[in-house]
Amino acid sequence: MLLEAKSLQKAVVPATLIQNPSPGNLQSTRLALHVDEDHSSCLVYIASGCHSYKLQIPLEDSLISKGKESLLIPEQTQVIKSMSVNRCPHRSEIQSIVVTEIDSTGDMVLGSVDSYGLLIVSKLDISGEDVDRLTYSVLPRDCGVGEGSWAGLCFSPSQWSTVAVAHSFCKSVDIYDQDIHICTLRTLWYPSSLNFMQNLGHGKDGSILAVTEGCQLTIWDLRMKENGGCVHRICGSLGDVFYAVCSSSSGNIAVGGADRTVTIYDPRRWSALSRWVHCSKYEVGVQVDFPVPGPRQLLGFFWISMEFCTY
Repeated sequence: MLLEAKSLQKAVVPATLIQNPSPGNLQSTRLALHVDEDHSSCLVYIASGCHSYKLQIPLEDSLISKGKESLLIPEQTQVIKSMSVNRCPHRSEIQSIVVTEIDSTGDMVLGSVDSYGLLIVSKLDISGEDVDRLTYSVLPRDCGVGEGSWAGLCFSPSQWSTVAVAHSFCKSVDIYDQDIHICTLRTLWYPSSLNFMQNLGHGKDGSILAVTEGCQLTIWDLRMKENGGCVHRICGSLGDVFYAVCSSSSGNIAVGGADRTVTIYDPRRWSALSRWVHCSKYEVGVQVDFPVPGPRQLLGFFWISMEFCTY
C-alpha cells in the first residue's frame, strides 16, 4: 500500500469569528470536516469554549512542497465564509465534534461532547445549514460530577443513531442508541481517540470499535462479553501515545500519534501494511480518510492548527 499526500492547505480562522478562543485539552479533537461531492470545497467545523463555528474553505489541487527531511509545507488558502453554528451551547468546554452523512440525501449529523461527557447531536441539511430537525442531548453517566477531561465521540457507519462517547478521566466508552444507554466499555489506559470500523466480514453492522488508549490500539466487539468486549490489543512504542485512529471502506485501520508516524493495519492479520515515518512536524491528531477504488488506496490526513495573534 502506498501513502501519498494529495494537497496540504492552510487557512487562518478570522479573529472576528472567535475573539477569545479557549485553550482546549492536550489532544482535544475540536475540528470536523465535510468535503463536497465534487471536492471543490469543504465545511470545517471548529469548537471553542461552549460553542461551535463553521468555515467554508476551497479545495484546490496543487503541487506538494517539501522542506527539510521531506516535511510537507502547507499552501495558504482563503476562507470563503465563516459563521457561528446556531445550536444549544454546552455548559463546559467542548472537547470533540464529529460530522457524518446519514443517508443518500446527503443530510448530515453534527455531534459534540464537552469535558464532562455531555453529548449533543443535531441534524443538518445537505448544505450544512441549521434546520429545525432532530436534536437531542445525553447527560453523562455520572451526571457531570467529577473532574473534567478529554472526551470524544464517533457515529456508527451503518446506523447514525448509534454513537460511542469516550471519557478520558473515567477510562470508559459509553455506547448509546440516540439517548438510550446500551453498554459501557472499560479501558486500561486513558482513551484518546475512537472510531467504528467499516466493511468487516464479522462486523458489517457497525459492532466493532477501535480505541486508542495510551500507546495501545484496542479493538472492541460490542456483541461480546468476554474480557469486557476487548478482542485484540496492538502495542506501539512505549511512551509514544496514539492520538488518532480512523477506518477506511476496505476495513484497514490507520493510527497516528506522538511519534509523528502514520501506521496502516490489516484487520485480517493485525499486521502493519505500511508506515509513513515523520510525516508531520507535529504530533498527528486530526484525520479524515478518502478511500479511492482501485489497487491503490488514498488515505488523507489533515493536521490543522488554529493560530491567533494579539497586537
